[in-house]
Amino acid sequence: MLHGGNVWQSASPSDWLDYSANLRPEGMADWTRECFARGMERARYYPDLGMSAARSSLAAFAGVAPECLLPTAGGIAAIDLACALAPGRVLIMPPTFGEYARRARAHGRDVAVYVGEGSRAWGDMAGCLSFGPCADALRAGDTLFLCNPDNPSGETLGRGEVLALAGLAARRGARLVVDEAFIDYCPEHSVRAEAAEGSLPLTVVASLTKILGVPGARLGYLVADADYVRAAQAQALPWALNSCATEIAAKVDKHAADIAADGALNTGRRERLARALKALGISVMPSGANFLLVRLDVPAREVAQELKRAGILTRDCASFGALDEHYMRLAVKTDAENERLTREMDRALAALGRAL
Repeated sequence: MLHGGNVWQSASPSDWLDYSANLRPEGMADWTRECFARGMERARYYPDLGMSAARSSLAAFAGVAPECLLPTAGGIAAIDLACALAPGRVLIMPPTFGEYARRARAHGRDVAVYVGEGSRAWGDMAGCLSFGPCADALRAGDTLFLCNPDNPSGETLGRGEVLALAGLAARRGARLVVDEAFIDYCPEHSVRAEAAEGSLPLTVVASLTKILGVPGARLGYLVADADYVRAAQAQALPWALNSCATEIAAKVDKHAADIAADGALNTGRRERLARALKALGISVMPSGANFLLVRLDVPAREVAQELKRAGILTRDCASFGALDEHYMRLAVKTDAENERLTREMDRALAALGRAL
């Protein structure tokens, strides 16, 4: 499984309790449902080619000027544009989202993979990013991808650390692309404003899919200085946002408080789930996102099969690189759902012969 959310394995997606995709547990909020209804009414028309209302609202939400933000069809489209604009190599440090390398290679870019030292390889679950090997290798024309919070670990760098890495990229003649797909769970760490300001070679790519629970709408954005955004727009396909995504984007700034409340709610749920899993003797990585990276004493795929028999989908970490077969990424859902997961995890581990 390269991506989570593979709920189309039965007649109805609702048959599954899906811990493989990191989405708003309650599904769409009422206001997003209303946007979908308006979008359906307007689906007979071509969407606004300039995406003016969507762009203005997203820029207000992100705290940047509209000319420094480009709406995209999900975060993956923003990643694709950043790879298309990369003048030279693309550097990644696994474990991380696999699409950086895939999209870079699709655009004919050379991809350099650097596994970090110590805990960056997640072997000791210590929780301290080290970009030493990758940073040392940076050279003019390179583009370094950073996911913050990281996927799949959830580990989060502070703004100062990210900006220091962007400063290093500037000194080397390189560019830093920060994927903030999960930043709305810890918005204090965002570097959107600095990316728009343009004093550093810094691009932010982001998605609203997770926090809004609307993966089917495909809504993301790219933030950088105005010149970079114009270059990205020249590369982008027209009508990036469909009518439903357009309606949601146009209302995002009015619902910033609701989005912040969802992020805060996730924090409490995540901490309670982490404690429950630790009580089972499972190693849990600290996280700033809406998921947890765990290490099991038995292969994750075996546990996933046991959980699947109970109607629960999970995600092993093979596609992220640098993680062995014992790692699993778990979404954070409602407290009731998390309690069910914990019970079934306990049962699954026992079924696989582990004494608890």
